Amino acid sequence: MQKVLGIEPKVQALQRQRPGQANQLSVALELQADCFAGVWGNSTAQRRLIDNADIESALSAAAAVGDDRIQKMSTGRVSPESFTHGSAAQRTNWFQRGLNSGKIDACNTFGGR
Repeated sequence: MQKVLGIEPKVQALQRQRPGQANQLSVALELQADCFAGVWGNSTAQRRLIDNADIESALSAAAAVGDDRIQKMSTGRVSPESFTHGSAAQRTNWFQRGLNSGKIDACNTFGGR
């Protein structure tokens, strides 16, 4: 979706221009993808193609791959400055935002960037 909308190439260009912000931009891109997944979830739930159990599974999956959880499991410590995908809480929050709104416009993870 991000490639189709032209977001991904813009972020990649910014990462090259601002290498010190590369991880931050990567996190914003990944969280936006989580939000877009929530938008898709909203659409499929309205069509009764998924149910609450599916949504709970999606939220658990998003949390399981949070940078904080992965780092804690692999190294025993968490280094937010090295995040590239976002924390478990951020990932579930953005998924829920997309799920609850059902609108791509709700997925601006870049804020003022």
